Amino acid sequence: MRRCDLLIVGAGAAGMFCAGVAAQRGARVILLDHAERIGEKIRISGGGRCNFTNLSADRPERFVSQHPKFSRHALRAYPPARFIALLRAHGITWHEKHRGQLFCDDSAERIVSMLRREADVGGVEWLTPCRLEAVRCADPSAAARPADGAPTEAARHARFVADTAAGPIAARHLVIATGGLSIPKIGATDLGYRIARQFGHAIVEPRPGLVPLTFDAEVWRPFAELSGLSLEVDIGVPSRRDAPVFREDLLFTHRGLSGPAVLQASSFWARGDAIEIDLAPDRTLATEWTASRKDGRGSLAGLLAAQLPRRLAQTWLGHFVASHPKLRPEMRVAEVGNRDLAELAAALERWRIVPSGTEGYRKAEVTVGGVDVAGLDARTMQSQHVPGLFFIGEVVDVTGWLGGYNFQWAWASAHAAAMAATA
Repeated sequence: MRRCDLLIVGAGAAGMFCAGVAAQRGARVILLDHAERIGEKIRISGGGRCNFTNLSADRPERFVSQHPKFSRHALRAYPPARFIALLRAHGITWHEKHRGQLFCDDSAERIVSMLRREADVGGVEWLTPCRLEAVRCADPSAAARPADGAPTEAARHARFVADTAAGPIAARHLVIATGGLSIPKIGATDLGYRIARQFGHAIVEPRPGLVPLTFDAEVWRPFAELSGLSLEVDIGVPSRRDAPVFREDLLFTHRGLSGPAVLQASSFWARGDAIEIDLAPDRTLATEWTASRKDGRGSLAGLLAAQLPRRLAQTWLGHFVASHPKLRPEMRVAEVGNRDLAELAAALERWRIVPSGTEGYRKAEVTVGGVDVAGLDARTMQSQHVPGLFFIGEVVDVTGWLGGYNFQWAWASAHAAAMAATA
């Protein structure tokens, strides 16, 4: 039987980083993963350049969770500057792109290699690929005790035994870093959720996050021909009080909407919710158009074409006049009443539509939901009722905005667990 201080299940961003930190602090670490090619999500991030953090990624309000303040302790203890310093130490250069998003100058493979080197310096034992068949407490009473029960002496010294394809492993600490359900083609599974439930943890229902939204084919028919068109918009989910309004690029697709704007909003969207889009942000269209009536020479179609990409202006106006029979695209602006102009402006500035669904985990960048953080210690990521059991990274109900936030959560939560397990 192999024995270790930490058995880490999952060799993604969080798992590898946790392994390196813990091993360099003197712990004997075994890192296990079922995949032949580890760190694949790092490799495909940012178009192969890895958007490894964001300069604002220590702000807990930019993370989605049933308990919004949970992430602040780990994020403040390990802010973006510390991971940037690690990259510098390894000679990895980087650049800032959009709104604080940091990318490698070279391939994302540099990040994977860095995490491997950090782990190897500490003497981490890699078991990849290796299947985890079962895991249990060496003291069964520790797993059975309810969260609010008084800890027994045996529970304070919980040990775990894992049955694997490489044989049994006995571990003092068990760290679950298995990720979520997004991008199943690179090996995503629900293993982490099953282990959490086994040890008495609740799961916030997982759903795809940072994902394109789709619409009923009949509803979307007028806009399907705009596939490939992109423009900057403001977007939000008005029924969700915690949902910010994002200013990002919107992309029309054959089946619905994508682009950074929709990916951001999707993490707050639930079935039945409407999304609201301002197609002309920072403009007061009703006021501008009413003033333009004094000139009166231009057409209604020309008025919209001056504010929007021409294809979108034509499609949008055709869609709008279909429900306003007295209006025609070729009408002169002077012929259109102020009330109709105001209604058209409001429709553009507050376009409300109800998606029918998402493109699912196949195209989702992250999973929203996961292990309920109410059962975890925010400073250590340790289970509150099974000492020695930790959950880190995407498997936890903490989801960041688009743009490097989720990688920073991986680094920060992994660091918190590694420090606690080796204290």
